[in-house]
Formats: sequence, C-alpha cells, structure tokens
Amino acid sequence: MSTATTAAAAGNYLSTPTLDAESSNLLQTISSHGGYAYVRMSALAASGDFRAAEAAREMAWEQLHSGPWHSVLPAWRDAYSMACLHVAKFHYRNGEFKESLRVLDLGLIMGGVLLKKDLESAIEIVTAKSREKESEGFEKGPKCKFVEGDEFDKEEVLRVLPEKSLSSKIVVKKSGLSLEGFLREHFLSGSPVIISDCMAHWPARTKWNDMDYLKRVAGDRTVPVEVGKNYLCQEWKQELITFSEFLVKIQSNDSSSAVPTYLAQHQLFDQINELRKDICIPDYCCAGGGELRSLNAWFGPAGTVTPLHHDPHHNILAQVVGKKYVRLYTSSVSEELYPYNETMLCNSSQVDLDNIDDGQFPKVHDLEFLDCILEEGEMLYIPPKWWHYVRSLTISFSVSFWWSNSESGEAS
Repeated sequence: MSTATTAAAAGNYLSTPTLDAESSNLLQTISSHGGYAYVRMSALAASGDFRAAEAAREMAWEQLHSGPWHSVLPAWRDAYSMACLHVAKFHYRNGEFKESLRVLDLGLIMGGVLLKKDLESAIEIVTAKSREKESEGFEKGPKCKFVEGDEFDKEEVLRVLPEKSLSSKIVVKKSGLSLEGFLREHFLSGSPVIISDCMAHWPARTKWNDMDYLKRVAGDRTVPVEVGKNYLCQEWKQELITFSEFLVKIQSNDSSSAVPTYLAQHQLFDQINELRKDICIPDYCCAGGGELRSLNAWFGPAGTVTPLHHDPHHNILAQVVGKKYVRLYTSSVSEELYPYNETMLCNSSQVDLDNIDDGQFPKVHDLEFLDCILEEGEMLYIPPKWWHYVRSLTISFSVSFWWSNSESGEAS
C-alpha cells in the first residue's frame, strides 16, 4: 500500500486527494451544463449529508442513461464517480465495507477517468478492511473445483454444436511454438493456430478453478454480466451483480438454460488487480510491433454463445478453465455470411449457426470453415477480420488479448 493508503486504512476515513483538488472545477463544469441541483446536493454531501450524497448519485445515474453511452458528457461520468466516493465514505465510516465496495465498483465501471485513482485507492483500503473482518474465525475447507477431470463425450457435444461441426478442417495445433515460428507461419500469413504448452506457468491455471479463491479475491466486487442467449437477441440484457452472486448463477446454470448469465468482454483485470497477477501477456502479442488494445475476461456456464462476428484486431483467446468450441470463417467469405447493415452491428452476421434459415441464407451451408475444441491450457490465435463463433462446452473462464500492428492505425 502507498503511504496515503496505509494512513487512511489505519483510520475510519477514505483519502481522496484527486477529488479534493478537482471538485471545484468539476462542479463548475457540471453547473455550466445545467446541473445546478447536482451541485447543491454534492456540496451538502461533502459537508456530511448522506441523503444528499445518494441524491447526487441518482442524478448523475439518470444523466448516464439519458441517451446512447457515447453521447454522455464526460463531466457527468466524473460527477457519478464523485457521488460514488461521497456515498462510499459514509458506508466505510459505518463499517459497511461490502456496501462501500459495491458503490466504489459502480464508480469505477460507470464513472469517468478523472477520479479513477481515488476509486482504486479506496477499493484497496476497503478490500483490506473487509478481508480482515471476514478472516476472523474463517476455516478453510476442501478445494471446490468448477470443472472436474477430462471426461468428454464427443457424441453428446456434437448434438449441441452447429451442423457439420468437427467434420471438416480442424485448426492446426502446435506445441511450444516459437515467436519466430508464430510470426512467419501464422501472423504474417493470417492463419489461425492453436498453441499448447504455453500457459503452464500461469497461476490462473490452478487458482481460477477454485471457487473459494475466486470468492476470496473477487466475491464482494460488482461486475457487469449479460443475461440471455446472446447480444443479438431481443430478450438479452445487462445487469450489475456481485461476483459471488455470479458464481452461484453459473453453477446453477446448465447448457439447456434459456437465460444463461455470462461475464463477457469485460475488462475485469483492470478492475481486480489480484486476478491480473494470475496471468501473463503472451509474447506472441508483441508480433507486428503494435500495442495491446484490450484484455478481456469471458466467464460463464456451459451453453454460453458468442454469435458469429469478426474483430478488427489480432486476437489470442487463452482457455484457462474448461473447454470451448470455436468455428472460424476467413474474411474472404464476408458477403456470404450476411453482415448486418446497421453500423453498430456491421461486424456481426445475421446467420444463427445454431438454427440456420436456409431460405434466407442459402450460401452458408457450402462455405468452408475451420473449427476446434479449445482445451484447457491452450491458446487460439484468431487473425483480424476472421469470423468466429464460440460456444462454452463446460463452465469456462477465458482471456482474450487484442493487439494491433504498429503501422495498422487501427482504432481501439
């Protein structure tokens, strides 16, 4: 912990140096955008009024949901972070550590960048206090694994996979592939590959299959999850729940569940540093001399599906826990996969591989594809613009690493 963090942890207050320095300027900006009521409530919150702090948070929350996310003024995102810090201070002072942590996470997930350091510092303090309190009288029980053994019934799996799965070209698999070999044989040619024997040193390989470990390091943290078949379905929605609540949900789900809960494409490792320490950025992500664009978590029960789509970046999908089925189509067949016309969905296919409409999409059945079952401990390289469909075959925890070429000029 930093000196300021240690000092704050010793008392019953949360230190917020950035908030203290920037609050006047931020409130002035909010006022210039018509947020007079928020400014009044925020001033009362700073002087010790809990109800005013909650009111300010509600006002900022309404602004965050007043239109498309990209149209929300950055000042209102910072205003939401400010209100979350005020509310969290009250809860922390009263020893309500879980509630304080919940509000701080909301500020981190939904808020702006101005007060991010204050939020992260406060989370470090509250987490330490919460664990200190919970450790009293704690007795460690037997290890509870999500996924046991290697039993796998291929015939049963084929019944839930898209037609023709695992019957054509399988993605090539290479053990201990050198960086030079990866660059020459796959990166430059734009061809997928499964890389095995390159994750054995990751602490995550054992730790993330331990429910008690995940509860201990992340249980009280709030995370965004997807509920429903996938993001292309009308009934799909997003919720904010604690990680412990999420763990219960994925254990109770099975592959036949109509409404699976999925922690998908979330920057979990920016939010929870302990989990970030459990993984390593693969050397392959240095290929092309570009930079890492995004590091995302994918965690859910068997049966979660990411529908057919493509991404603009190089992608390594690392399978830490469980197994996934992945199908890949080259970018040269994009037109035959019927992309959506809408700008927001133009990288997604209208074709539902689990239920192909032959009349509407007659060309799909004849297209060549690569596919595979991505096993625990393996990485799959997906080149830019390659279409991919992904289905979890067991409870599954994966990490995706997106990076770009140095000269590509790709936007993040």
